[in-house]
Amino acid sequence: MTLTPDEVEAIARSAHEGQTDKSGRPYAEHLAAVAGGVRARGGDEHQIAAAWLHDAIEDDALTEQWLQEAALSRRTKDIVLAMTKRPGESPEEYAARILATPGARLVKESDLAHNSDPARLAVLDEPTRVRLTEKYARMRALLGLEP
Repeated sequence: MTLTPDEVEAIARSAHEGQTDKSGRPYAEHLAAVAGGVRARGGDEHQIAAAWLHDAIEDDALTEQWLQEAALSRRTKDIVLAMTKRPGESPEEYAARILATPGARLVKESDLAHNSDPARLAVLDEPTRVRLTEKYARMRALLGLEP
């Protein structure tokens, strides 16, 4: 039996409980925005589930073992693993893995769209805003996404 979308959302919200983004907002707001963005871009249920979980392993909210044992589709698991940055990994290697994983590019596109939202960036200090804007633009270019 595969987890329902509501169950995946509840797990993600619980796993990231108490975490905030760079602007101090509850991290679950980012997850909800990414999942909503995937839905709006025509993503399927596997991609939406992956959107809720896309930062869980990287942020140590859940373990890779949990993911492997979870009642999720192989497609969802593969997308989450593709979205998980590894220590010392170059942006080029990260982008190549995303591009090689069916469905992951759409999830990353939604993630970048929310991360690049001018309203979110506006509350950050200038050096952070500039650094992140450049980082997100570079990743969009590596993934072949429109600027």
